[in-house]
Amino acid sequence: MRLRRHRVGLTLVALLSVTACAKGVSDNPAPQSSQLGPSASMSGSLQVMGFGASDEIATTRLDLAQKAIAPATVKLVQGDLDVQQFLSAVASGKPPALVYASRDQIGTFASRGAIIPLDECIQAESIPTPDFVPSALAQVTLNGKVYGIPEFNQVEVIQANGNLLKQAGLTIDDVNGSSWERVTAANKKLTKTESGKLKVIGFDSKLPEFLPLWARANGAELISADGKTAQLNDPKVAEALQFAVGIYNDQGGFGKVKALRDSADFFGKKNQFASGTLGAMPFEQWYINVLNDVSPQAPMAFGTFKTKQGESVAFNTGSAWAIPKGGPSPAAACRLAKTMTAVDSWVAAAKVRADKRASQHKPFTGVLTGNKVADAQIKAMIKPSGDPKWDAGTAAVYLANDHTFAMPANPADAEFKTAWQDAVNRVLNGQQQPQAALDQAQKEAQAALDKAWDNWKNK
Repeated sequence: MRLRRHRVGLTLVALLSVTACAKGVSDNPAPQSSQLGPSASMSGSLQVMGFGASDEIATTRLDLAQKAIAPATVKLVQGDLDVQQFLSAVASGKPPALVYASRDQIGTFASRGAIIPLDECIQAESIPTPDFVPSALAQVTLNGKVYGIPEFNQVEVIQANGNLLKQAGLTIDDVNGSSWERVTAANKKLTKTESGKLKVIGFDSKLPEFLPLWARANGAELISADGKTAQLNDPKVAEALQFAVGIYNDQGGFGKVKALRDSADFFGKKNQFASGTLGAMPFEQWYINVLNDVSPQAPMAFGTFKTKQGESVAFNTGSAWAIPKGGPSPAAACRLAKTMTAVDSWVAAAKVRADKRASQHKPFTGVLTGNKVADAQIKAMIKPSGDPKWDAGTAAVYLANDHTFAMPANPADAEFKTAWQDAVNRVLNGQQQPQAALDQAQKEAQAALDKAWDNWKNK
């Protein structure tokens, strides 16, 4: 789940273009209210694509879900979601019962007719949608209909090497984004080179994937709230891109930063922070647990990413459960999605995680579920770890989770994402200047949006 949103890109666009037949994928009707709800019969084997029961958070909830749909059973298709396999299964009339996907895939799947609206599922199973994080729910709501049940949240916080900050006379406030001038100055102080070779990355602005975060910090959105109008060439977006790329240019160029970044033992004990080769970066909250596991003595410092007005902000991403069109067991699929995202399920899973961490003498840093009620109850379970740096990390995560935004769902979300990421990459590679790259991306993205919305009207 943690890296899923970085994998969509061009591959998904290409696959969708060759599987466009999935738009009328099945003659099977969407489930009616009478087929759903507490009195619905459950039977058969429920094939689920895209979900892996790889840790206690997953297995605890899955056990509860299996009990809820008994005597029906669950059969997991192991591994991350294979988009080609999924769309081919839907097009052939033999879809899985349930699919677990990145939320930024839901709009495209809905526009192709590969998944169904869940309004009747939500009503029949009394799924409390007000409990979900609003920005997460918005990501799976297209043209007023909900197409996915949100699960997990990923948010960014500033993660830094406290020793490097102190040696440079800096604090976490110098690198939290509230002042781009201070970030620029801090980057220059933290960067270290030897004989023209980059040895320490001062600040990593995490392009291309975090352009939406920098744009939002500068008061801009990449797309309109209704998901119909691209806003990629907004001067404020161009200014944000210019700044974030300039951070790399001040270190000798993106190529040098990427080379050092890619050489790091990212998931190991010699990661960039433990080895003192990275000053600071905005990054997703799950990495805090990685650092605590593999390098608990690393001199970390944490804080929320902030807008120019000093307000905490985070770009919200995550996953969702969706029901394919023509799926064989809509009642059981709906019940499973409800149980996997229910407050009681999340709290039970968090207790197992907390007990496991305690037995390992490691801090429990919480779980971001995508469900506001569950998040509050889990947050209340967190105890001081005795180590201020990890406690500060946990506090930053929950503060960031209270200040999230997300790009709205649209029927061309794959093409839209490819347009802006390609623009960023062209700038990083020195092929175009920010405004020119974004002008090109604007035309590409708007053309894709217009076509997709026109097709949606004609469905």
